[in-house]
Amino acid sequence: MIRANGIGMHVEQLDPPADERDEVATGDGPATLVMIHGMASDTLASWYFTLAKPLADAGLRVLMYDLRGHGHSERPPTGYTLDDFVDDLAAMLTELDVTGPVHLLGNSFGGTIAFGYAARHPDRVASIATIESSPPTRAWMDRIARRLDRAVDLLPRPEALERITAGRGERVARRARATGEMLLTTTLARDLPASALPSAGRISAIGVPVLCLYGADSAVVELAPAVVRLLPQARTVALPGEKHTVLIDRPEAVHRLVLAWLREECSVAVAEAAATP
Repeated sequence: MIRANGIGMHVEQLDPPADERDEVATGDGPATLVMIHGMASDTLASWYFTLAKPLADAGLRVLMYDLRGHGHSERPPTGYTLDDFVDDLAAMLTELDVTGPVHLLGNSFGGTIAFGYAARHPDRVASIATIESSPPTRAWMDRIARRLDRAVDLLPRPEALERITAGRGERVARRARATGEMLLTTTLARDLPASALPSAGRISAIGVPVLCLYGADSAVVELAPAVVRLLPQARTVALPGEKHTVLIDRPEAVHRLVLAWLREECSVAVAEAAATP
């Protein structure tokens, strides 16, 4: 646990094994990859049990953290705009004394935080890879607002949790119950849609390599052309048959694509890593 931007923040760090660190590291040491999880029902666990160790084994210093209000991080009642999340990321890196440009890997809204951070701190970012995400455009934030509104309306209902338990099991129902509690006890569902957004010009000024992965059967892939218009350097990949949960359902494919992209397009010294579980 660290203190960053006025809140207690839960952070996990995985360093590369000594043999890989010695083999691939150059200059000041291994490249730093920061993993940013998604909104509401997600935590850093989705990274910890999928890509974190394989990417650390490949020679990267991997940082993960629970967003404010999520997981083991503090849950303030207010303060959930995009700027708050970007400020948290900046404060975490300062607290951990991460000084060099970092590679950002974001899932869903975590990718939006990555783009927001890069728009405000372009000299602190080396690359951005996202999964089922978008830069903070009005069209994307409106989608997020609609999903939050549905969750606020649905999750407090006992019959909704009963349906989730019957259809998807008690573990998923517990996460849904916790998400409903968070939405009812914080201003997240009001703050996030009201966020001030960077201009299209500031987003387009992001000059680092960008990788955007999508599930081909997810509605989010519809935003890929708009992302490329804003960021012509972006490489987009749609995984056939996958939906919004592509990170959880196809971690081995995501791992392979991210690792190859870091090596080939970002010139990151990474070794071949073991396959994901």
